Amino acid sequence: MTHVLPAGPQPAPRRQLLVGTGVVSAAGALLIGGMLSIWLRFRDAAPLRESSDGLKQIKDWLPEDLKMAEVLTNVGLVTVGVACIMAQWAVYSSRRKDSRHTSMALGMTLLMSLALLNGLVAVYPNMEIVLADGPYQTMFYAITGTLITFVLAGVAFTLAALFKSTGGRAGNTDLMNAHALYWYFLSAAYTAVWFVVFVQK
Repeated sequence: MTHVLPAGPQPAPRRQLLVGTGVVSAAGALLIGGMLSIWLRFRDAAPLRESSDGLKQIKDWLPEDLKMAEVLTNVGLVTVGVACIMAQWAVYSSRRKDSRHTSMALGMTLLMSLALLNGLVAVYPNMEIVLADGPYQTMFYAITGTLITFVLAGVAFTLAALFKSTGGRAGNTDLMNAHALYWYFLSAAYTAVWFVVFVQK
């Protein structure tokens, strides 16, 4: 009679994807935070000039003929918020092994991310500023260009998660958690850029 030893304990999950996404998100937050700090420093160091009516002093930082794309950026803020909700819905559905709703949530996240990307790119022709015209223009393109790069990475991440989900791995909660974490980072980064660059100017 043979005796079979009981199976050993399963190793604890390492969650490399979630940890890696957390590290990338932290690095991205430091990059955006550093760029916004330099932006605020340049703005505070700008000299004062009189307004056209001569009634007040304003910082000589913004170009005089600047047209801020407020509608596009405000809609973008709502869009990134909806994308976060959809990414969290994908996590919720994945935990319940609901592949249909997981794929649906990821599809909606992809749609929102493309809309956000479209809105960010549309800001440039709307504002009609030239990269080398001054420090404001250069820093504006640097910060918003970095944000667009992060959104492109979010689009790629969402596409990868969607392919995995439709390929029968909708129950991969580590992937969905990492995907949602990245979108939370994108939401925080967009909100910071929106407030400092587009609202406070």
